[in-house]
Amino acid sequence: MNIFNHFHQHILSILEQLKCQGDLPAYLDFSRVVIESPKDPSHGDLATNAAMVLAKAAGTHPRSLADRICQQLSKLDHVVKVEVAGPGFINFSLAGNFWRQRLNDILQSPHIYGASDFGQGELVNVEFVSANPTGPLHTGHSRGAVFGDANASLLEKIGYKVVREYYINDAGGQTDTLARSVYLRYLQACGNTIEESRFEGLYPGEYLAKIGEMLKDTYAAKFVNAPESEWMDLFRKFTIDQMMVFIKDDLLALGVKMDVFTSERALVEAGGVTKAVEFLQEQGDIYTGILEKPKGHDVEDWEPRPQLLFRATQYGDDVDRPLQKSNGSWTYFAGDIAYHYDKYRRGFTKMIDIFGADHAGYVKRIKAAAKAVTAGKGDVDIKTTQLVNFMEKGEPVRMSKRAGTFVSLRDVVDRVGRDVARFIMLTRHQDMTIDFDFAKVVEQTKDNPVFYVQYAHARAKSVLRHGHELLGNLDFVNVDMSPLTDEAELAMIKILTQLPKQIEVAALSREPHRVANYLYEVAATFHALWNKGKDHVNLRFIDPENKNSTLSRLALVQCVATVIAEGLTVLGVDPVEEMR
Repeated sequence: MNIFNHFHQHILSILEQLKCQGDLPAYLDFSRVVIESPKDPSHGDLATNAAMVLAKAAGTHPRSLADRICQQLSKLDHVVKVEVAGPGFINFSLAGNFWRQRLNDILQSPHIYGASDFGQGELVNVEFVSANPTGPLHTGHSRGAVFGDANASLLEKIGYKVVREYYINDAGGQTDTLARSVYLRYLQACGNTIEESRFEGLYPGEYLAKIGEMLKDTYAAKFVNAPESEWMDLFRKFTIDQMMVFIKDDLLALGVKMDVFTSERALVEAGGVTKAVEFLQEQGDIYTGILEKPKGHDVEDWEPRPQLLFRATQYGDDVDRPLQKSNGSWTYFAGDIAYHYDKYRRGFTKMIDIFGADHAGYVKRIKAAAKAVTAGKGDVDIKTTQLVNFMEKGEPVRMSKRAGTFVSLRDVVDRVGRDVARFIMLTRHQDMTIDFDFAKVVEQTKDNPVFYVQYAHARAKSVLRHGHELLGNLDFVNVDMSPLTDEAELAMIKILTQLPKQIEVAALSREPHRVANYLYEVAATFHALWNKGKDHVNLRFIDPENKNSTLSRLALVQCVATVIAEGLTVLGVDPVEEMR
C-alpha cells in the first residue's frame, strides 16, 4: 500500500463531498492537493495542503476550510488525531495498529513491495550513454550510464514498459579519424615503426593497439602499402564493431544491459534524415532563409547564405536551426531530428534522453525537434548529468586527453566493484558534481553511504539467522504485531512504509538519488533501533523467554531487510548478506 496515495484519495473524496454539499464551487481544481510527511514528526504522521491551495479559489479563509475538512477526516478509520496548524495546514495522526498492519503488506508481497501499475504498461524509450565509438567508456560516461539505467528500472517498477537504447554516433568524421588511428596501429602490428608525430590529430590511446593486432591477425600485411580508399571503409567498420564489443562489455560490468543499439550511419543510409525532413516540410516546419549572425562572438562556420532551416522557435527553441551544410550534407542536428522521428515511428511517444553536462546547450533544440516530429503527440524529457571528480585520498586523479590516458569505466568497477560505483553515483542529484574518492568509498564508516546501507541489510540478515537458529523456520504469517509499541519501533515501521512513495516520486521526477538517500535514512533508523536494544533489554530483537515479542520484532527486522533489498535492487545494487 502507498499510504500517501491511499489518504490522498480519502482527501479528494472529502473535497468532492464538500462540492456536493455546496461548500465548495463545482469548478474547483484539486490537482495541487498533496499528502506528505510533516517536517517535524511530532506534528503528526501525515499532512495535507488542501485548505491552503483551495481556499482562495473557494472564496473562503484557509483555516475555515481546514476545519470543514478536519471534521470529515476525523471520521476515517485509523485517524486518531487531526489538527490545523499555522495558516491552514492539516496534520493528522494514525493509530498504532494501522502502522503495525503495514508490516503484513511487506511480508505478504516482499518482492513486489514498492511496485505499482501507475504506468499502465505505457512504452518509454530511455536513451543514455550513446558515447562515440572512438574509445572505451571513461569515467565521464559512468554517471550517465548508472543514472539512465536506474531511471529505467524505477519506471519499470511503477508499471511502464521501458526500452533502454544506445545511439551509436558512427556517421561523423570522427569515425574516419578513428580508422586512420587504427591503421597506424595496424602498421605497428605488422612491424612498421611509426613516428609519434604521425599520431597528431588522431586518437593516440594504447587501447587501439589491440585492434591493430586483430586486423593484422585477420588480414596479415595486405593493407600495409594500400591507399586509404582500399582500407578506410573496412577498417572503420571493423574498428567500430570491435569498440562496441568493448563498450557493451564495460556496460555489463557496471550492470547495464541495453535493449537496443541504433546506428546513426545505418539510419542516415536508410534515408532516415530525408524522411524526417519531408515530414517536417509537409507540416510547414521547414523553410529556406538566412540566419542572423550570432551576437557577442564570432562563429567560424557561419555564412550569410540561404539555408534549409527548421522552425525550431515555434517549438520553444531560441533560434531556428540549419539542416544542411554548404556542401549539401546534413548537419548533426538533422541527424538528431531523424533519430527522434525514428523513435516515434517505432511507437515511442514518451522519450527520455540522458545527456552529459557538456550537451546542455542541445536541450531546447532536441525538445523542439521531438515536438515537431511527433506532431505534438509525443515529447522528450532531457536530463543532464554533471561531472564526477575522481580522487585518490583527496588528490585529483590526473588524466591527459592528448596522451590518451584516462580512468576508464572498467578501471572504476575493477577498483571498487559495481555496487559501490553505482550507489555512490546515485547519492546526489544529477545536476550536482560528485567527488568520488577511491579510498573513501570503500571505508567502513557511517560517512560512507554505501557501506552504511549495506551494513544495515547485513545486520538485519544476521539477526534473522540468529532467530532461525533459536526458533527454527521463521514463519511470519499471522504473527501478532501488538508487542511493537515502542516509539522507536513505530518510527521504523513508518519509514518502511515510505518505499512505494519514494520509488514513485523518484521515477516520475527522474531522481533516483531520492531512493539512495531514503535507504540511508532507513539504515540510520535501523541502526538506532539496534543501539536502543543494546541499552534496553526489553527492546532487543530476540528474547529467548518471550517468543511472541521475538517473532514480532523479527518480522520487523525481516521488513527492514526487504525494504533495503528492494530499494537497492531497483538501483541495480546487490544487497549483501554478510559484510566481509
